[in-house]
Amino acid sequence: MSQMMEMIEGSFSFVENYNIFEDINFSVEKGDVFCILGANGTGKTTLIKCLNGLMKLNSGKVLLNNENLYSLSHAEIAKNIGYIPQVHTSTFPFSVLDVALMGRSPHLDLFESPQEKDFKIAEESLKTLNIYHMRDKPYTEISGGEQQLVFIARVLTQEPSFLLLDEPTSHLDFGNQIRTLDIIEKLAKDGLSVVMSSHFPDHAFMSANKVAIMKEGNFIDVGTPEEVITEENMERTYGIKVKIVDMGDRRACVPLKIK
Repeated sequence: MSQMMEMIEGSFSFVENYNIFEDINFSVEKGDVFCILGANGTGKTTLIKCLNGLMKLNSGKVLLNNENLYSLSHAEIAKNIGYIPQVHTSTFPFSVLDVALMGRSPHLDLFESPQEKDFKIAEESLKTLNIYHMRDKPYTEISGGEQQLVFIARVLTQEPSFLLLDEPTSHLDFGNQIRTLDIIEKLAKDGLSVVMSSHFPDHAFMSANKVAIMKEGNFIDVGTPEEVITEENMERTYGIKVKIVDMGDRRACVPLKIK
């Protein structure tokens, strides 16, 4: 089966005659990391929610392996699409393993309990992210960076083909940002298709092979990071001047001081 997610002429609005975004087109295939850049309030989060059925387009289509996303059941969507929102909180002290195990829920019947196979999948997810050693710790007592890794483990336990990440590094320190981007790159190499939003052009240079810049509800440019992340586009998007620097193995986007 082909592994592709497409949005075709997608538009969304909360209020009639005012679109949050409109006429959005893109496709993501197996192994792609598609990074959506843009300033606050451009509609990135809303767009990602439309890709997993939490919100529904007013016009246009989201196709998942050539099927209309909105014709699928919630369980079918969850078996194919993993989603990590920008903000997540937990007030009950589930263990790290229990949180990861929650990713198996789309694969279980309503009153079915996780079996040995499900526990093994959850444990392998924790091992993949090098957090198996904290499997018995309460989720509420670990750091924000560790919590983000646990949420990624829960999504891996879900065994999706597509991963949607809404600003996955926004609440992380510098080191955990880089570790998270490294994990995203490795997951894509293993065959996951990733759609992520970010405020940081460098993150696209580091982990993405496709980039779109979202401004005022539209994609103003789509292509490779090298094609899209230019000094002109960054000034147009964020209203500041930047310098694109070639570092040898990749490029970097350096903001210039506002005079």
